[in-house]
Amino acid sequence: MLQSDALILLIHNLSPAEKKKFKSGRKTAHYTRLYDIIENSGTASSEEIKKKFKDEVGSSFSASVSYLYRVLQDLLLHMREEQDSHYLLFNQILKARVLFEKSLYEEALSMLALAKKKAKHHQNPIAHLYASRLEMEFLLFLNFPQLTERELLNKHFQINETLKEIRKVNEHSSLYELLRHRLLYKGSIRSQKQKESLNDLVISEMSINSNHKDNFEIKKNHLLFQSNYLIGTGDYKSALHSFRELNALFEKNPLFWASQPFYYVNVLEGILDNLRGMKIYEEMPYFIERLRSIASKTEALQNQVEALTFIYTLIAFLDTGDFESASKIASQYEGFTALNLSTRAEISLYLSLLHLGFKNYKKAQKTLLSEIIRGNDLYILPTYRTMRLLHLIIHEKLGNTDVVHFEGRSIKRELAKADKAYRVEKLMISYLVSEKKILLSKEREKLWKKYQPLLNEIRGDVYERQLLKTFDFTAWLEADIRRVDLREVLKTRSKS
Repeated sequence: MLQSDALILLIHNLSPAEKKKFKSGRKTAHYTRLYDIIENSGTASSEEIKKKFKDEVGSSFSASVSYLYRVLQDLLLHMREEQDSHYLLFNQILKARVLFEKSLYEEALSMLALAKKKAKHHQNPIAHLYASRLEMEFLLFLNFPQLTERELLNKHFQINETLKEIRKVNEHSSLYELLRHRLLYKGSIRSQKQKESLNDLVISEMSINSNHKDNFEIKKNHLLFQSNYLIGTGDYKSALHSFRELNALFEKNPLFWASQPFYYVNVLEGILDNLRGMKIYEEMPYFIERLRSIASKTEALQNQVEALTFIYTLIAFLDTGDFESASKIASQYEGFTALNLSTRAEISLYLSLLHLGFKNYKKAQKTLLSEIIRGNDLYILPTYRTMRLLHLIIHEKLGNTDVVHFEGRSIKRELAKADKAYRVEKLMISYLVSEKKILLSKEREKLWKKYQPLLNEIRGDVYERQLLKTFDFTAWLEADIRRVDLREVLKTRSKS
């Protein structure tokens, strides 16, 4: 992504508090005018912004972009220091280094000692290791003032213990990441042989977990590994138990996330996403309530929590074809402020899908977020590919044949560049662009016989499910070809 595009996304994703902080300390300069142009640009492209900046200011666009990007990063880093112990610890360590360079040796060592104490308290072994090694460098430079050999050996012992802790955390994280990758790309376990293929990870995880201290990070990774393994093997009841244990772990240890609840929000979002993937919608309200109960000091995160609560409440009805209940939830939507682009895109997508379910295609078109549809540089967003296909469906239903053919060709070009395209994407484009509208029931039956085996194969493909989880395009294709109500197909699918 070009730095100018990254800057545009960054400015549009700033919270009101962050924007206020930037404006309060601003000076009249070229980069502040660039900020104003971007903030008021709406969905304008970087080229359009560049032209306007050149016309108004005449200064170097690339230099202003680079400088403003650095200024905003420094501002955000400073604000995070007040909210997150991780930022605070590392900033304190760096301050100690500056003090030592200015010959304030006693003050630097005192600051490092305090940083080490806080790092232990917050169970941050990386910060503890960095502070400890920096302390040893300082002491060596000062020829170990008033330090006995026994005290020196004890400091070395503490560093080695910290290294062991970091290694265990890393081993747990690595095993969980490997498990997630295998389940994502190889699918859930359907035989004893496939189950045995995970034995290496399970045995390693049990070995690490059997010998660890009372460490929040290790316990968290253990429960994440356990719950995902149980999902993969189809033991959903035990997986739910692990999810509840994971939630209880967070609720009992607010010290390690309360300063920045993003971590807990992320875990709850992951649990809800897994429950959705397992089609266990009846368990989602419990975790939605846990999400709703989170109190954040920052407006941006509070808005994110409210948005996620809305999304997952809506999803539970949309996925099961209960559009009437989904419509009642959607009627409470008044818009959320200070959301990142990805979350705004998700809300836009699900509201548009709701209108699609009611066959209100003009409303569906109006609801779909235009800045995603027009922004090819945003192809990495999970919802982007779904939105482009939904965009095609809407225009096909509105009879905009030219738009369908133009957009279809555009998506094909993007798919050609992608590392791995989804088969359902190619099938949807082929259907919407090439297949003629069939009215006779016999012709529909013939077309259904052609598509049914392909759709069944796609639904059984683990990789394809990653896209179908956002919206089941195979259900829409079945409803469209057979001329049946989409909600009926979705209801049937949600029970299978």
